[in-house]
Amino acid sequence: MTTGAPAAGAGRLPGDPPGGRRAVLVWSVGVAVYFVAVIFRTSLGVAGLDAADRFHVNASALSTFSILQLLVYAGMQIPVGLMVDRLGTKKVLTCGVVLFTLGQLGFALSPSYGAALASRALLGCGDAMTFISVLRLGTRWFPVRRGPLVAQLAGLVGMAGNLVSTLVIARMLHGVGWTAAFAGSSLAGVLVLVLMALFLKDHPEGHEPEPVAPRPGAGAGARGTGPGYVREQIALSWREPGTRLGLWVHFTTQFPAMVFLLLWGLPFLVEAQGLSRGAAGDLLTLVVLANMAIGLVYGQVVARHHAARLPLALGTVAATAVMWAATLAHPGHAPLWLLVVLCVVLGACGPASMIGFDFARPANPPERQGTASGITNMGGFLASMTTLLAIGVLLDATGDNYRVAFSAVFVLEAIGVSQILRLRNRAARRERERLVASRVETVHVPV
Repeated sequence: MTTGAPAAGAGRLPGDPPGGRRAVLVWSVGVAVYFVAVIFRTSLGVAGLDAADRFHVNASALSTFSILQLLVYAGMQIPVGLMVDRLGTKKVLTCGVVLFTLGQLGFALSPSYGAALASRALLGCGDAMTFISVLRLGTRWFPVRRGPLVAQLAGLVGMAGNLVSTLVIARMLHGVGWTAAFAGSSLAGVLVLVLMALFLKDHPEGHEPEPVAPRPGAGAGARGTGPGYVREQIALSWREPGTRLGLWVHFTTQFPAMVFLLLWGLPFLVEAQGLSRGAAGDLLTLVVLANMAIGLVYGQVVARHHAARLPLALGTVAATAVMWAATLAHPGHAPLWLLVVLCVVLGACGPASMIGFDFARPANPPERQGTASGITNMGGFLASMTTLLAIGVLLDATGDNYRVAFSAVFVLEAIGVSQILRLRNRAARRERERLVASRVETVHVPV
């Protein structure tokens, strides 16, 4: 297992998957599943007012939908990572599709707030199984040097799902009504389930994962059975500084945009900045479009210059903090140009969070990729949940003072940056040790 992606144009590393058209086809099916999951995940964002009217709930109860969904998603990351390592990608993705499709259909037919809440929890559970599986699929089908770009492309497709919610689901809601819109969209889950059955495979022929040799004295659990396997996978993944660094990079970079898009962006722009709902919606769309464009750039840069990972991540955090400080410190309403720049910078948060996986991936052997990705993926969602709650509490406590409430962003960024700086040297040293060991084993590794 090598620790760094070689420069573009280098040959494949020993044991690398072949890539090619077959890999693109199989990976595209997996990404299509993630695309549908994101459509379902973000569909509530365009239906908030309709949901409040349908279930006769206030804003606090309405925000519970988003918080519960994130809570389920974050809580499922390590179990899902273990499932991917143990059962393979296809089985976990199939389970995920069934769950999030039933959740979307249940949301369409829910007669009460409680039933709708349960449906969103079911949807969140299925959604949690998609992204880690798609990351694992990419590592199984593409050469390691393509890893950063493949991961960024998966994230880009997910953001395209967010656009579908904004542009299509919103129109369906106003055109055909609640039940028809959500029930009709659930058919997309059935479609990707069929595509998976026909085309998805865990790995190319001849690239089956090697059986994991049990550690001395580890017992049957280390061979993939029983609770010992679970403890072993988590402990070994967490022990790697690269896994922990990946978690904190994901924690620090993802949440500002997630919180803005998922719940508090529209109220901030309308109530604190005096924009119309239409103008605020355009700025939210700008965040998504910037995310997609910047994701392509970040993926190419990291694939070609592995040392750029940390500067890109920390640079994004710094830019986000500067733009939030400038916006919140501006007397009265911030000028439109400043809000536009803020939204463009927030668009970099998603691509920057993907860099966390580029620290965790080379730090772990193939049999622990799912577990390590699950640990990493928890970071941003834990930060998002914390910030969602903190902003809500501060708004209530200060009489809707958005300047004070959004200051919570700086606190979490400071915590995350301190952990990144603490772990960076340890993770870099461990990567160098792995690279040297890999070169010795293979005689020559092109870099």
